Amino acid sequence: MSSNNPYAAPRGAVRDLEPESLEPADRVQRLGAFLLDAVVGFVMIQLPALALLFAQGALDDTAEIDGTTLATAGLLCLIGFIAWVWITALLVARYGQTIGKRLVEIKVVRTDGSAASLGRIFWLRNVVNCLLGVIPLYALVDLLFIFGERRQCIHDMIADTIVVRA
Repeated sequence: MSSNNPYAAPRGAVRDLEPESLEPADRVQRLGAFLLDAVVGFVMIQLPALALLFAQGALDDTAEIDGTTLATAGLLCLIGFIAWVWITALLVARYGQTIGKRLVEIKVVRTDGSAASLGRIFWLRNVVNCLLGVIPLYALVDLLFIFGERRQCIHDMIADTIVVRA
């Protein structure tokens, strides 16, 4: 076969990432990303509604909350939630990062160094982890696993992912 065949598949140098070359994220970075995500979620989802309720005087102990004000506050929460989900899903799908992870320059990848899919991150790292959260003390045990040598929480092991420096 000739290498000048216009119908041949393109050739290129392909190199697999070496898992040993991936530098795990610091525990402090992971905690920082978690806290930043919580703050971003609060600002996008709850703060607009709280600002509206405060401006309407509905947060006073003696004030009665008007139905229209409450409905508007709920709508603001819904719009903020949809925007937060869209932005987070976009970042996770493209870069393996939430807003907080992007700010502290860490990302989620498969243990072999390949990109983790949005489905893997959503279903295995989040949904399964939330379902396991009904088990008493699971969240604490999951969190404590980060102090192991591999710095993998249980939800990382379930999803076959690691968090590395971006």
